[in-house]
Amino acid sequence: MASPTYLMSMPLHAITEVYGEPGLRDRLDEELARFSPADRPRLAAAAELAAHLHRDDRRVREPYLNHLLRVAIRIIRYYEVDDVDVIVAALLHDAVEDHPEELAGLPPGQPYDVATRAALAELARRFNPRVADLVRAVTNPEYAPDRDRHEQYRAHVAESLDRHPWARVIKVSDFTDNGVGIIHTTGDRVARLARKYRPLVPLFRELIGRPDTPLSTRAKDHIFDQLDLAETRFAAILGD
Repeated sequence: MASPTYLMSMPLHAITEVYGEPGLRDRLDEELARFSPADRPRLAAAAELAAHLHRDDRRVREPYLNHLLRVAIRIIRYYEVDDVDVIVAALLHDAVEDHPEELAGLPPGQPYDVATRAALAELARRFNPRVADLVRAVTNPEYAPDRDRHEQYRAHVAESLDRHPWARVIKVSDFTDNGVGIIHTTGDRVARLARKYRPLVPLFRELIGRPDTPLSTRAKDHIFDQLDLAETRFAAILGD
């Protein structure tokens, strides 16, 4: 494994390509070292819960956990956020959507709304209600089968983030990992994801630019640059 200094200098997808999940875990540990000793156990518990729930999940060529680690690290390092609840929620932002029954301790086959409510209640119990509320804000609802899923996804993102400034921070890191990181995706998914995500670029630009989005000017400028890069890649993929 690389030295901590070298690891801290590397882009997150470069760590992924060279060192994989162990490298991202080490990078997260380095980032968490600046948090108070009282906060680190809660952050570590969130990372381990995410690893457990997503242990069998894959994301193209990598463990799904890598995505969650990058989303959290990006928020700490590039968005300059030290709010523990936000980082915990970032690590667990897909837990309720992907594994509600296991998280809640329910048997399989529960109705979506029942499993979702129970999973959010479990996050509130394990961490606190604010963490659960942040995860709820970035969890997709059950979609109507007779309407376009991508349109419903975009409508949900716009409505949910409009009233939840801190959830914008988590979601834009998630979007950056998916959008800028689209070049690490292969096959038919590339164009499909570009069509799904591209209409969200102006939405995120507007949301992040709002005065109530709780980020520094430097962090917002970094995000705007990343949104420009995502748009460039979407355009190239779709042949514009």
